[in-house]
Amino acid sequence: MSFLWSLIIGGVIGWLAGLIMGRDIPGGVIGNIIAGFIGAWLGSLILGNWGPVIGDFYFVPALIGAILLVFIVSLIMGTMQRNR
Repeated sequence: MSFLWSLIIGGVIGWLAGLIMGRDIPGGVIGNIIAGFIGAWLGSLILGNWGPVIGDFYFVPALIGAILLVFIVSLIMGTMQRNR
């Protein structure tokens, strides 16, 4: 049950990052989950582990990391579309 809860929270973190940035994450729900997990990892590397813990994620660093990830992915996707 803990794994399922982590998937749900990871998806919510990725979804919130997409909403905050105003960008859509490629891959739909799976993309949101991946962005949440990678964002949590990236945020903990940059900011450490602090803030409220929800579903084994430190929420604030995970959200900030996911926002950075969405920003980087949107830059890469924009560059790829312009080069066509």
